[in-house]
Amino acid sequence: MIVIVDDRESVSDGYSAWFDREGVSATGLTPSDFNNWVRTVSDPDILAVEAFLLGDCSQRHVFPRLIKGRSRAAIIAMNDNKSLEETLDLFAAGVDDVVRKPIHVREILARIKAIRTRTRGRSEGTVIGDLRVFSDGRDPEVRGEVLPLPRRERRILEYLVNNTGCRVTKTQIFNSVYGLFSEDIDENVIESHISKLRKRLRHRLGHDPIDSQRYLGYRLIVPETPVQAQTVATKSSLAQAEPDLLCVGD
Repeated sequence: MIVIVDDRESVSDGYSAWFDREGVSATGLTPSDFNNWVRTVSDPDILAVEAFLLGDCSQRHVFPRLIKGRSRAAIIAMNDNKSLEETLDLFAAGVDDVVRKPIHVREILARIKAIRTRTRGRSEGTVIGDLRVFSDGRDPEVRGEVLPLPRRERRILEYLVNNTGCRVTKTQIFNSVYGLFSEDIDENVIESHISKLRKRLRHRLGHDPIDSQRYLGYRLIVPETPVQAQTVATKSSLAQAEPDLLCVGD
């Protein structure tokens, strides 16, 4: 999910609608609402935010510090006018990028991906066994062949990949795909999306790569190398497996 902060509701609503057409959930907040929200939001909820867009507001030189204290998500400032001094001030305040409006949401998404790649050191796509998953809107690939997915299922798969190694709850996935403020949608819809996603992946991979535990959530299964398999087998003969790691922060 992307959070847009701007004094003008028309700007926030406009960008939210454009992101939605690209299959990305977004929500707009006024500066005062955002100031309260970012200080009090729970860790699982803020984990669902992929990026913060700071538009026209008097506090946007203060917000990057508040955001970085809670999240590692990308912070992009949007300027109405080209000003070198303002751009330098924003970078000094801690934003990751500065863009000038008007700007297409696809370019914003590409910049978010580039920031994520720099900060997390990820190459083009993430490879897990025979599966390659992208985070720029492209469909995943299985053994080099594209696997077309509905946008919601693709977003769920991307979220699971971004949290490889730990289990995520249904609520966390819902917040990432639909947004934190989608009160008119039942989060149980995630179960239907994941069921269909698992069926598609099972058909192409020959196995189900998503592990689910009732009340605990979902986890992407990472294929083991022969060395890892031998190590796990040795450890399991000596002690019981440790509990799953739950993702409560980025």
